[in-house]
Amino acid sequence: MTAPVFLVEPAALDGSPSRITLDGPEGRHAVSVRRLQPGEEVVLTDGAGRGAYGRVAAARGKDELDVDVDGVREEDAPSPRITVVQALPKGDRGELAVETMTEAGVDAIVPWAAGRCVTQWRGERGAKSLAKWRATAREAAKQARRLRFPTVGELMTTRQVAGLLGGAGFAGVLHEEGSAALAVAPLPSDGELVLVVGPEGGVAPEELAAFAEAGAGAYRLGPTVLRTSTAGVAATALLLTRTHRWS
Repeated sequence: MTAPVFLVEPAALDGSPSRITLDGPEGRHAVSVRRLQPGEEVVLTDGAGRGAYGRVAAARGKDELDVDVDGVREEDAPSPRITVVQALPKGDRGELAVETMTEAGVDAIVPWAAGRCVTQWRGERGAKSLAKWRATAREAAKQARRLRFPTVGELMTTRQVAGLLGGAGFAGVLHEEGSAALAVAPLPSDGELVLVVGPEGGVAPEELAAFAEAGAGAYRLGPTVLRTSTAGVAATALLLTRTHRWS
């Protein structure tokens, strides 16, 4: 099994640290939940591409772990970058979508208040829901042993999503009636790929029109219709394969 990953402050990886102390919630998880012992391998990351690789030196109390660092590595930023605009699903399907897309390797997730969304993020409830998406992405990234965690942006309106699509190297909307297959769509070798996943009720005609005007065509994934909570991960996996990021 590969070494578990824990999140640390970026400053902890500055310079050439020979030992790092993991404390707080991450230290508590390492000591009290994972019960890591001296000699076991761990990875400490800032979530932005840097990781310190080392071994547990000692556990102190219930929430502190000393790690002897063998070296610090840095991953290059992924190219092309993959962003999924995810309409708000019902119930906990939003967290499921975030979790699986993060595990697959998506680079950014943007929540979208589509016209046909049953779920609405407003006020304190919206803030809590966004925080839950971000926490889900963070935990899924650690589970997937990622050094570079995906960003989860602020909730966007349809107009804001259209602006995001207009600046992308490739922009598409997943739609069961799309005239072209995403599997054969021409893709740039770098820049940003942005895909829109609609809500349970589908993308409204006026939204499709706004996105088309911004340069986003409608694409189908295959002969079956996927749920809004699973379409994003399927599309992400397809793009990661086609862009050779999974090679």
